[in-house]
Amino acid sequence: MLRRRSEFFVFMDSVRSSKSETDEQKEEHQLSPFEEYLQVLLQMKLASADQFDNLEKHTQWGIDFVEKYTKFVKERSEIENNYAKQIRNLSKKYQPKKNSREEEESKYTFCRAFLTSLNELNDYAGQHEVIAENLTSQIITELSRYLQDLKAERKSHFHDGRKAQQHIESSWKQLETCKRRFERDCKEADRAQQYFERMDADINVTKADVEKARQQAQVRHQMAADSKSDYSSYLQKFNQEQNEHYFTVIPNIFQKLQDMEERRIDRIGVCMKTFADVDRQVLPIVGKCLEGMTKAAESIEPKTDSKQVVESYKSGFEPPGDVEFEDYGQAMKRTVSDTSLSNSKEAREKPAGKSKGKLWPFIKNKNKGSGPEDFSHLPPEQRRKKLQGKIDELNKDIQKEMDQRDALTKMRDVYVKNPQMGDPASVDPRLSEIGQNIEKLQFEVQKFEGWLAEVEERMPSKSDTHRRSGLFETQNNTTVSNNCAQDRESPDGSYTEEQNSETQVKANINPILPTSSTPEFDDEFDDEETLPTIGTCKALYPFEGHNEGTIAVAEGELLYVIEEDKGDGWTRVRRNEDEEGYVPSSYVEVFLETNAKGAMTYI
Repeated sequence: MLRRRSEFFVFMDSVRSSKSETDEQKEEHQLSPFEEYLQVLLQMKLASADQFDNLEKHTQWGIDFVEKYTKFVKERSEIENNYAKQIRNLSKKYQPKKNSREEEESKYTFCRAFLTSLNELNDYAGQHEVIAENLTSQIITELSRYLQDLKAERKSHFHDGRKAQQHIESSWKQLETCKRRFERDCKEADRAQQYFERMDADINVTKADVEKARQQAQVRHQMAADSKSDYSSYLQKFNQEQNEHYFTVIPNIFQKLQDMEERRIDRIGVCMKTFADVDRQVLPIVGKCLEGMTKAAESIEPKTDSKQVVESYKSGFEPPGDVEFEDYGQAMKRTVSDTSLSNSKEAREKPAGKSKGKLWPFIKNKNKGSGPEDFSHLPPEQRRKKLQGKIDELNKDIQKEMDQRDALTKMRDVYVKNPQMGDPASVDPRLSEIGQNIEKLQFEVQKFEGWLAEVEERMPSKSDTHRRSGLFETQNNTTVSNNCAQDRESPDGSYTEEQNSETQVKANINPILPTSSTPEFDDEFDDEETLPTIGTCKALYPFEGHNEGTIAVAEGELLYVIEEDKGDGWTRVRRNEDEEGYVPSSYVEVFLETNAKGAMTYI
C-alpha cells in the first residue's frame, strides 16, 4: 500500500514538474518541441495544399493548350478542303464541253497542253485533300482521343491527392483529440490528487472519506496513464502515416502528374512533327503534277498548230492565172467559136478598172443556215473533210446496228433452242426494224460517197495532169493569139481550164452544180458594178436552180447572157435587174450578138 502510494506521488511530481515547466515556458513565450512540431506540420500541410492548387491550374492550362492546338489543326484541314474544292471547281469549269467547238480545238497542241494542265491541277487539288484527310486522321482524331484520356488521368491523380490529403487531415484531427483527452485526464488527476491531500491533512475528515478521495485520485491517475498511452501510440501511428504521406504518397502523385505532363508535351511535339510530315509526304506527287504541267507547256509546237490551221481551212481552190493584157488601142476580133467571147467586147462594155467577176474568196454566201446536205456551200477541201466525216459517222452507226442485229440473232437462236426462255417471234419485229435502218444508212453512205468522189475528182491535186493536158490542147487548137488557156473562176469558186470544143460543153448534160462560198468572207466586194449584157439565150429544158448562185428557168424562156461558159459547164444569165445566176450551158442555146444588150426587153 505504501509502495503504491509512493509511486503515485512520484508520477504526480513528474506531471506537476512538466506542467510547471510548461507554464514557465508559456510565460517566457517559448514553444515546446511538440508544439513546434505541430506548427511545422501545419505549415507543411498548407504548403502541400498550395502545390496541389498550382499543379491543378498548370495541368488545366496544358489541357487547354492541347484543345487550342487541335482547333488550329482542324481549321487548317478545313482550309485545305476548301482550297482543294475551289481548285477542282476551277479545273472543271475550264474543261472542254462535249459537242462544242472546244472539242475541235483539242487538236491543237496548246489546247491539249492546257487540258493536261487542268488534269494535273485536278490531281494537285487531290493532294490537298490528302493533306486534309491525314491531318484529320493522324492529328485531330488522335488528339481528341488523347484529350479524353488526359482529362481522365488528371482527374484520377488529383482525386488520389485529395484523398491522401483528407486522410492525413483526419489522422491529425484524431491526434488532436487524443492529445486533448490526455491533457484533460492529467488535469483531472491533478485535481483529484490535491483533493486527496486536503482530505488526508484534515483531522476532522473521517477515515472513510479519506479512503474515498484516495481511490478517486487513483482512478483519475489511471485514466491519465491510459490517455497518455493512447496518445503516445496514436502519435507514433500518425508520425508513421505522415512520413508515408509526405515521402511516399504525395511524391508518387506528383511524379505521376509530372509524367503525365511530359507525355502531353511529347505528344504535342509529335503532332507538330506530323503536321510538317503530312505536307512533306505529298511533295513528290505535287512535284510530279508540276512537272506534268511543265512538260505539257514544253510540248506546245507553234509550227504544228499553224499547219493544223492551214489544214483545217484549206479550200482546195487553185489560184487564178495571170490577167491578160487588154489592148484598147486596136480593135479586137472574136473567134469563130459560138461559145467564146472576145476580150475586146468585154473591154468596151465594162468600165475600166473593174474586174469581170468576183474571185472565189470574195463571193458572198447568202446561205446563212446550216447549208445543204452535200456541203456544197463549202470550199472543196473543207467539203471533202465534212463528207468524209459524215461517211465515218454513218459507218459507225451501221456498225452499231449490225452489232444489235447480231445480238438479237443470237438471242433468237437461244429462244429457238430453248422455247421456255422466250418466244423467237418476239425478236423478229426488232430485227426487221434494224434491217431497214441498215439499208437507210447504207443508202446514205452511198450518197455521200458519190458526193465525195465528185469532190475528189475536182480537187486540184487530182486534176493537175488533166489541166496541163487541156492547156496543151487549147494552145494547139486555139486560133486567137490572146485567148490563151488560163485558170478561170467557176460559180462555186473553183478554177478550171477554158475549153475550146463546144461539143464538150454541150455534152455535159448534168454538170456539177455551183456551190456557195463560206460565210466567213468579207462583204466588201458586194458593191461591184453590174456586168453588161453580151447576148441572149433560150432555155431548151426547165431548170429548178436550187443551189446557191443558180437561177431557175422555164423551158423556152428568153434571158440575157452576161457571162459565157468558161469551160466549167455554166453560163451566167440575167432575167431582170435583180435576178441573175448560173444555168447549165447544155440547157440553153446562146446567141452572142454585138447589139445583144438592146435586142430584147426584160422578162
